[in-house]
Formats: sequence, C-alpha cells, structure tokens
Amino acid sequence: MDVQIRRWRTDDAEALAKALNNKKILDNLRDGIPYPYTVSDAEDFITAMLAADENSTFAWAIAVDGAAVGSIGAFRKDNVHRLTAEMGYYVAEEYWGKGVATKAIREVLEYLFKNTDIIRVFAQPYAFNAGSCRALEKNGFTCEGTLRSNAVKNGRTVDMKMYAILKEDYI
Repeated sequence: MDVQIRRWRTDDAEALAKALNNKKILDNLRDGIPYPYTVSDAEDFITAMLAADENSTFAWAIAVDGAAVGSIGAFRKDNVHRLTAEMGYYVAEEYWGKGVATKAIREVLEYLFKNTDIIRVFAQPYAFNAGSCRALEKNGFTCEGTLRSNAVKNGRTVDMKMYAILKEDYI
C-alpha cells in the first residue's frame, strides 16, 4: 500500500464526498462540515484549498495507491503564533488502523519543517479519539495536557488533548 500526500485534484471530489458521508468520521471532526456531504461540497472544498494562500494553508489529499482516501492540513496561526501551525486530518474508515494517518502526518511534518519557517505544529484531537492520539504519538508529538470540557460535540461536553511537536525535536 503506497501512502502519500499530494495536491488536491478536482477529480477527487467523489472520493472525498464518499469518505465524509460517514457519521463515524464526522464525529471525530469539528463542526461545520455538512451532512450529508455532497460532491458539490467536495468540489467547493477542493477549489478553496487549491486557491488558498500557500504560506498559511498547507492542505493535501491523503492518497493510497494514487486514490484520495482522506485529507490533511496544517494551518498557520497569526500574530505572536505566526511560527505555529495547527494540524488536522481524517482518513476514510476502511483505512483506519492501517498506518495511513501516521504516514501522512510524517510527510506533512517533513514538508513543514524543511520548507517553511514553522517551528511548532500542534493538534487537538478529542480525548476519546485514541487512534488519532496514537498516530500523533508515533510521529513524536508530545501530549502537553488534557483540555477539560473544551468542546461541545454532538450535544456533549468533551475533553480534547493538546499534542505538539517542535522542529528542533523532529529533525
């Protein structure tokens, strides 16, 4: 299984819509993603990612054997946090537990730390998302703490974890 990150393509829209029409995936993401998720929604997302400022939005498709199976991005913060980026990602359910997210995270870190001035990358998965936490840990992220009652997801107040990795610790 060849896993890589690559630039989004307009013909990824159907695969993206298929992956995001899964409540299990949406339950692990922040709110704001429509459900059901249509091909038109996917086309709009892909268009936005392709047009985004390449110095602040680093967004890729996660591909397995060339086919899009998920999304990963890092988003530069501003002001005093301008050298920090927040990472987010998901993979289609059929690829859970197969190392796909772990490999994609590794590729993004390698790109960011070699090609940008970003010195810190963080992610905030829900505390109940053990798979996401493990993928971050496998890439050297440190759990800096639990953000108690940090979000309301599906009508429940939930904890989130704060994971981060520094450029100096990665390279």
